[in-house]
Amino acid sequence: MERANQTLQDRLVKELRLRGIDTIEAANLYAPAFMADFNVRFGKPPRNPKDMHRPLAAHENLDAAMCRKEVRTLSQSLTLRYDKVLFILDPTEQAKALAGKKVVVCDYPDGRLEIMHESFALPYRTFHTLRSVHRPEVVENKRLDDMLSIVAELQAGRELQRSRSGPRRTGQTDHMFGIPDGSQGNGYQKRGRKPGRRTDFMNDPEVIAKRQKALARMEAAE
Repeated sequence: MERANQTLQDRLVKELRLRGIDTIEAANLYAPAFMADFNVRFGKPPRNPKDMHRPLAAHENLDAAMCRKEVRTLSQSLTLRYDKVLFILDPTEQAKALAGKKVVVCDYPDGRLEIMHESFALPYRTFHTLRSVHRPEVVENKRLDDMLSIVAELQAGRELQRSRSGPRRTGQTDHMFGIPDGSQGNGYQKRGRKPGRRTDFMNDPEVIAKRQKALARMEAAE
């Protein structure tokens, strides 16, 4: 497998460059010729010609095997956290019996996510911890309105992203982690940054006037 990856990342790229191929369509047209030439030059017959492939058994599940799995401890309130999302299990009899025990979070490549115990999937609902408080359009209490503004500003400045150790979701179009910024997803509009001290100082009319006078004296001296 590693040798095949080295071929695809090194030899194939060089062959495409030599032929001036720079589009996916042209690369797909060239692929059969490249594979035929590669097999003739480097292919070797197997030592044992017996076909060792076998059909899947009834108990085997490739879908479950090809997913990211992480173990979580279910709280007494039937909740757990995964990638900054709070999962709240439905209070079924099976879920209540698992309070304080280990469950497995199965994160599938297509964006699906299941919480499993043994071979059973547990129903759940979610709460995004990245979602932010946003100020409503009309708030009668002015003190509360000011406080919500401060909270929103703080939330806008913090780093709102998923766990760096979590799976990359490139190509996934239907998953629950699609909102990179909870505040924007909740309707809050970020405000522009306030100018710093240097910006205020350079825009001060008195400073500008002194600078122009100094430049005028320098030009007169020259």
